[in-house]
Amino acid sequence: MTNRPNAFTRRSLLKTSATAALIGAARTALPSGAFAQGAGPETTKAVLGFIALTDSAPLIVAKEKGLFAKYGMPDVEVVKQASWGTTRDNLVLGSAGNGIDGAHILTPMPYLISTGKVTQNNQPLPMSILARLNLDAQAISVGAAYADLKVGLDSSVLKEAFAKKKAAGAPAKVAMTFPGGTHDLWIRYWLAAGGIDPDKDVETIVVPPPQMVANMKVGTMDCFCVGEPWNEQLVNQGIGYTAINTAEIWNKHPEKSFAMRSDWVEKNPRATRALLMAVLEAAQWCDDMKNKDELAEIVGKRSWFNVPSKDIVDRIKGKYNYGNGKLVENSPHFMKFWRDHASYPYQSHDAWFLTEDIRWGKFEPGLDIKGLVAKVNREDLWRDAAKALSVSDIPTSTSRGKETFFDGKVFDPADPSAYLKSLSITRMA
Repeated sequence: MTNRPNAFTRRSLLKTSATAALIGAARTALPSGAFAQGAGPETTKAVLGFIALTDSAPLIVAKEKGLFAKYGMPDVEVVKQASWGTTRDNLVLGSAGNGIDGAHILTPMPYLISTGKVTQNNQPLPMSILARLNLDAQAISVGAAYADLKVGLDSSVLKEAFAKKKAAGAPAKVAMTFPGGTHDLWIRYWLAAGGIDPDKDVETIVVPPPQMVANMKVGTMDCFCVGEPWNEQLVNQGIGYTAINTAEIWNKHPEKSFAMRSDWVEKNPRATRALLMAVLEAAQWCDDMKNKDELAEIVGKRSWFNVPSKDIVDRIKGKYNYGNGKLVENSPHFMKFWRDHASYPYQSHDAWFLTEDIRWGKFEPGLDIKGLVAKVNREDLWRDAAKALSVSDIPTSTSRGKETFFDGKVFDPADPSAYLKSLSITRMA
């Protein structure tokens, strides 16, 4: 009888050891590191901004489908921003100042913010691009007043009409979403290719994406460049028409990025990987054609875009009614979230954006493009997350090589100066 308590204790120890072994195995197996605080993300929370544009879908889907939680980040907030200027200001504040830690963002913006070109008092805020969110599918839309011109890829058909407006003292107004951002660069490229100087022949104005259609309706602008669903909504409301899909300017072009404050990334490397894994998985889901109807329903919700799904669904499937009699049932220029390496942030693409911003005076001609891209573009973190997800098709180079535009211009990321010299309309001295 006196030995029984000791025997019981030994059995208890054996059971405890077995349980500990099982817990240890669970720690290793669970991606969220639920049992081991040290193995999981440093924080379960991040505040991410988005603008009501279809290319923000990977962030929204990652939240709606519980993917952030799946990878150990259940407290991620995805918060609507009123404009790209608001996104910038809230990034400067950071979540500690009731702002945001990262965002769905115009690809040039992290560079403009990192260098202090667009921040208050020109104070630099280091940013890190972690992934691309999409390729293609922005558009340039024109008001119904220009219906007879049937404006398309050739912007020169607008040259005479715009010259008349300027001579009459009321220059044509072309709208984009942020100076030096992607939409600014697409509409500038298109106008300049047609011999229209975007700074001298027209007045370029800034309008937040969700306000484009309402402003066109009251005649605030003559044309604009923005992402979807606003171009499709414009057509559905009969206010104007789509002149071009931006992929017609540059096929499979990069567009938005997922970027974070660099200090957040440095402080939270495991949480950064978790966020990336969630966003990459969401991008794959968004890219699957069988999910497009559900995708349109999700992002169209009042809590996200507050837009009817009919204004979203056709173009994400590749059905383009340009609103001027042109209808393309299976456009190759639909928005890509994953295919064609859409999610991978090629450094060569960032080099083009910087080169174009040099062209238009946002950066000085002597900018160290390669050096700045190396600091801001964290494609290495994308690769790490992709490998953790067992992605097999990972680009072997940080460059996609030479890129050719619709007007025959060629950008060689190894020689940006040659590209700049080939352009006739620039702001460079």
